[in-house]
Amino acid sequence: MKRKFLHGGDYNPEQWLAHPDVLKKDLELFKKAKINTVTLGVFSWSVLEPEEGRYEFGWLEDIINSLHQEEIQVILATPSGARPKWLADKYPEVLRVGEDRRRSLFGGRHNHCYTSPVYREKIGAMNEALSMRFGEHPAVKMWHISNEYGGECHCELCQDAFRAWLRERYQSIDELNEKWCTTFWSHRYQSFEQIESPSSIGETGLHALNLNWRRFVTSRTKDFLEHEIRAIKKGGSQLPVTTNLMYSFTDVNYDELAQSIDVVSWDSYPLWHKREDIEIATDTGFWHDYMRSLKNKPFLLMESCPTSTNWQSVSKLKKPGLLEAASLQGIGHGADSVLYFQMRQSRGSFEKFHGAVIDHSGRDDTRVFKEVSKIGEDLEKISLISEGVTGAQVALVYDVENRWALEDAKGPRNRGMGYMELLLKMYRSLKRKGLNVDIISSTRDISAYQLVAIPMLYLLSESFAQQIEEYVKRGGTVLQTYWSGVVDEDDLCYLGDGPHLLTEVLGVRRKEIDGLYDWEENHFQPAAGGFLKKTYRCNRLCEIAEVGSAKRLMDYQDDFYKGEAAVTCNDYGQGKAYYVAADVEESFYDDLFGHILEEKKIKRLVAESIPEGLTVDSRVNGEAEYVFLQNYSEKDLDIGQLKLDGELLLGESLSKIKQYQTLIIKKRL
Repeated sequence: MKRKFLHGGDYNPEQWLAHPDVLKKDLELFKKAKINTVTLGVFSWSVLEPEEGRYEFGWLEDIINSLHQEEIQVILATPSGARPKWLADKYPEVLRVGEDRRRSLFGGRHNHCYTSPVYREKIGAMNEALSMRFGEHPAVKMWHISNEYGGECHCELCQDAFRAWLRERYQSIDELNEKWCTTFWSHRYQSFEQIESPSSIGETGLHALNLNWRRFVTSRTKDFLEHEIRAIKKGGSQLPVTTNLMYSFTDVNYDELAQSIDVVSWDSYPLWHKREDIEIATDTGFWHDYMRSLKNKPFLLMESCPTSTNWQSVSKLKKPGLLEAASLQGIGHGADSVLYFQMRQSRGSFEKFHGAVIDHSGRDDTRVFKEVSKIGEDLEKISLISEGVTGAQVALVYDVENRWALEDAKGPRNRGMGYMELLLKMYRSLKRKGLNVDIISSTRDISAYQLVAIPMLYLLSESFAQQIEEYVKRGGTVLQTYWSGVVDEDDLCYLGDGPHLLTEVLGVRRKEIDGLYDWEENHFQPAAGGFLKKTYRCNRLCEIAEVGSAKRLMDYQDDFYKGEAAVTCNDYGQGKAYYVAADVEESFYDDLFGHILEEKKIKRLVAESIPEGLTVDSRVNGEAEYVFLQNYSEKDLDIGQLKLDGELLLGESLSKIKQYQTLIIKKRL
């Protein structure tokens, strides 16, 4: 089959079954816009099974057949994201119970218990039936399992499942009490049966309980996902499966969910024009890279908005050209699709004003429809890039479990710990150097990278600490920051010197950490003999360290810890370990990373400095590398100084790039 990018998105023909003229016109418009893929059935359960046990699949088969005749392929969804009313009325156990122990009424979506045997039975039967009917249809290419898994249930079924999960993890209640430090506030348990999930009307201060509940919710969600997939397989289909993930989402740990699916996909809805476009683009790029890195292979951009959403605080239109830039940005970071929500705008209810390829007018001469059509043309021009991989020499460690623990820690700041801000500072700096960056968790292997940046790894497993030591010893370079190696996997503080197990690797030990008020700041100043020559502002958190074998690069300039080490570098084995003791301004990372890249001879995608507002990414397919350049500044940029060479696959010139324009350059390896 000829390689191609998927172009299309969520289509809800069940909303238009009484309007066959609309469905016919949709097919005509799809062809005009070069739509080759639609997702069906995401919220169709009440139409697929209007009464218990009575399946109505004929309408869906007619739609799939019509699409197939027009050479449009289908990603077929399982409908568990929103259950029908009859199911909630007859089996109230399927409705979630909140942390306040109140059962929800029917309504919304994802209002269902992942533990409920009835819910599992009903969705299992539905999925199996869909698989039997459509699993071998030539138009159906993939299964879309549910929709945006999230949320939690605190019903008695889930409480019992949580206790069983804890019993398997800890084996004995004495072990749990020890690991959780339950003697504090006299909260010791005598049996697993006494444990309840965190609640605002009960226990919220036991950090290990909070952390393990979130792990359990991930485990329940993953188990339900796998239950859905098993039903698909039981029905006979062997097609690949995906489920759509979301931006900066912490209800569940996506590193765990990604293990259960064949392809990662995600829904991207940036707040364009709320800040500088380059800031939004870089933030979005971070999450593209995170999704790609979950399986280290191409992902799908499953949902994006063709124009404005309806659920953000302000529904801002995308300026002309931005939709094309945002769509191709995903491709540059490793996506094999540009898919939208939604294909045709709903007439009523919650998303009637959410942007769509086809709006209420049904016209093909709207600005949005024309821009979508142009993207379809672009994707056909660059189809040889599809399935291309992203090669990264640098990794940035973002760990969801660490984020859970860090943001629940009660100290040294209870607001504004700045974990995500620090990650994005490092990411922006690395991207300005013209690098591809993998975003990985602390459970991953780091041995293949030349540089690994590890910000605020508060929750540090001993196995990852040992991996860091071995990595540096064998010649790797690591950059570790303040407030790392503080607690173990149960949020229990390590005893002895910190960062735990890393003091020898880093050549320093933590003595104290100072939480600064929002209006306070300190500064880094050059230490004697260091290669960094500027002064940098720092705030939020400042760690005071005792220097052992490390070399000082910068010292604090102010306050009672003036003259104490702020940045160090330690030679360890064949590698180097840098330590940054405070939340320092972004320009510091520009300079430090610049030095490390030069020292390590890490190749950049472009040799010269990248103009402000320009992004650079690449993918490799076969014997060629495809370099993507995009302009998110408010003006045309002169890029002649970058001395770009190669075949211009998309764009007009190698010397100038217009606002929101994308240049793609094919370079032989």
